[in-house]
Amino acid sequence: MTAEGRHPSQHSPELRAAAGHLGRRRFLTVTGAAAALAFATNLPAAGTASAAEFDARKITADPFTLGVASGDPLPGSVLLWTRLAPSPYEADSGLPAQRISVEWELAHDERFRRVVRRGTATAHPEFNHSVHVEVDHLAPGGVYYYRFRAGKWVSGTGRTRTAPSAHARTSALTLAAVSCQAYHDGYFTAYKHLAADPSVDVVFHLGDYLYEYAVNAAGGVRGYTGGDVLPAHFNRETVTLEDYRLRYALYKSDPDLRAAHAAHPFVVTWDDHETENNYADDIDEQDGPPAEFLLRRASAYRAYWENQPLRRPQLPQGPDAQMYRRLTWGKLAQFDILDTRQYRSNQAYGDGSHVPGPESDDPARTITGATQERWLIDGWRRSHALWNVVPQQVTFSQRKLDLNAAAKVSMDAWDGYRASRQRVLAGARAAGVDNLMVLTGDVHVGYAFDIKDNFDDPSSKTLGTEIVATSISSGKDGADKPANWGTYTQANPHLKFYNGRRGYVTVALGEHEARADFKTVPAVTTPGAPIATAASFVTAVGKQGLRPA
Repeated sequence: MTAEGRHPSQHSPELRAAAGHLGRRRFLTVTGAAAALAFATNLPAAGTASAAEFDARKITADPFTLGVASGDPLPGSVLLWTRLAPSPYEADSGLPAQRISVEWELAHDERFRRVVRRGTATAHPEFNHSVHVEVDHLAPGGVYYYRFRAGKWVSGTGRTRTAPSAHARTSALTLAAVSCQAYHDGYFTAYKHLAADPSVDVVFHLGDYLYEYAVNAAGGVRGYTGGDVLPAHFNRETVTLEDYRLRYALYKSDPDLRAAHAAHPFVVTWDDHETENNYADDIDEQDGPPAEFLLRRASAYRAYWENQPLRRPQLPQGPDAQMYRRLTWGKLAQFDILDTRQYRSNQAYGDGSHVPGPESDDPARTITGATQERWLIDGWRRSHALWNVVPQQVTFSQRKLDLNAAAKVSMDAWDGYRASRQRVLAGARAAGVDNLMVLTGDVHVGYAFDIKDNFDDPSSKTLGTEIVATSISSGKDGADKPANWGTYTQANPHLKFYNGRRGYVTVALGEHEARADFKTVPAVTTPGAPIATAASFVTAVGKQGLRPA
């Protein structure tokens, strides 16, 4: 894969500078006094090395409790990640505020008999002792194994791969799309099955990696008791940097999530819950002061980068982070990973569902921001890929929520930004994009849509397909046919599939067609459920339109 993409901040310099000074102390109120308290105790600047080094040989418990991960594969490079945390549920992770040297190895084989690269990285306390290693000068299209060492402790082994060279004639790629993993709503059983799937080349996480909501001592439906109960500090909403860091530690303590990360490289992008539900740019859910929300956003963005396999260009600068980027898989596919949360206009009509009207259809409204929109369309103009795939967050296709002549739609999805959607589809047509696929998360169900030139005219041209991945656990067990199944399928003839169970979707991209397999589990409120394929669809190269496989 190759990568590109930049975006200048939309925020005033004053707000950005204020939010760049992250406070260690927790916000107790949303007053100016609390914000001033946060400013008073600042973290060191990004990249600052702590003065002292801690001898890794003094670490007395396994520091690799949060596992290993890799991400954003390029033709000659992989990104390797881990975070040292002997006591992951403690604020300091059980380590002193000193830098620690961590060794890493990359090999052709699981036993590390044929080591390709090795080196030493530094785990800085300023970044919560996370490690991001960009290993370059590798062969394109290769499979590799990696591990870390700190003192006497050795991490588990991860498996990753590089992308084919940009001009390679690549005949196939299988991706998995996942989203929405509320820890308190159930077990991450789907990840156990995904980790064991040898056909998957890369996983796209489409947002809501964690939830900001409080998690009680029982871990929600997980029902912990006795010595397994969670510490009280999880039973509050995430607001500060410490809160978000601890919440990632909770999520990454799940063995099935760790197994999926170790088995496959991930390409991640965020939605709202990594920060706060339904925020829009610098506007929080309660329409509070933007300066105070940007402080929270800066904390959330920094913790996200610390805990994800992301490269240096994605390192946040205060409340801003470059999350949209472009990756390729030979000539077969171009992936334009979007951020539909950081730059969007505020939701129309107070958010929620509403009949479209002048407020939502204002041409000045945007879900991507003008710069990202131009970047996407310009990238399509330059694309030589057979498939142009857009991994992003919220439902792209029209989705009427009732059978009324003037039906309500979601103001948080692209339906609330119809001018944005029209500009993007016009850009795809002008660029001559023949095989467009949108990958989506957010809604805790699986959908398969035909993307229509005119969604209100079923006979209009099909411009592409949208594959919506259901949640890993959010929404608890769900149902094969939710209560609104009949309404949605009747109101939206371009909706070809709708299922409300938990799981993930795999998409096999080929030279002649793409196949989507919707994988579901019958329950997440109890562990160990089996996986099954709920439905499979294909769409042909040069003739978009979903049909059962």
